[in-house]
Amino acid sequence: MRRARRRDEARDGFPIPGPESPDCDIMNETNGKQETGAARVLGIDPGTVRWGLALSDPLRITAQGLETFSGGDETAFVEHVARLVDENGVETVVIGLPLAMHGGEIEGSARSRALADRIVGRCGVAVELRDERMTSREAERVLGQEGRIRRAGDIDRLAAVLLLQSWLDERA
Repeated sequence: MRRARRRDEARDGFPIPGPESPDCDIMNETNGKQETGAARVLGIDPGTVRWGLALSDPLRITAQGLETFSGGDETAFVEHVARLVDENGVETVVIGLPLAMHGGEIEGSARSRALADRIVGRCGVAVELRDERMTSREAERVLGQEGRIRRAGDIDRLAAVLLLQSWLDERA
């Protein structure tokens, strides 16, 4: 007769370490910061007026929308990113790189590269630029299908989620 596994047991019958276990340091926190284990990734859908933000879970499996930053200049945004990096144990920042449909760089590409340089200089984390073609259009399509487009910020935030999730999926 087969014995049913408890939710906290692996297939081999050994317990799966929980957040309180010393063998599981991913969720242990000190002063609100992640101590060790897999660090989070921050995704940014850059714009001239608004920046969409998304954050991975500690295991780097899923991306969740954070917020849309607006109402400040790029300097204020970089300071906001620095706070998010510090508060969430972010190790890598993924920034959308706007490209023309044929793959060439456009005006927004230079802004993304400059933003990446500023974040590296301010936060000291790894920054990767990622092709963001069609993320905003896909976000509009998804939100439109669900009848959920309320503000442009919703599109920017979902575009950041799509950008980050594709980055995470490539590394899974």
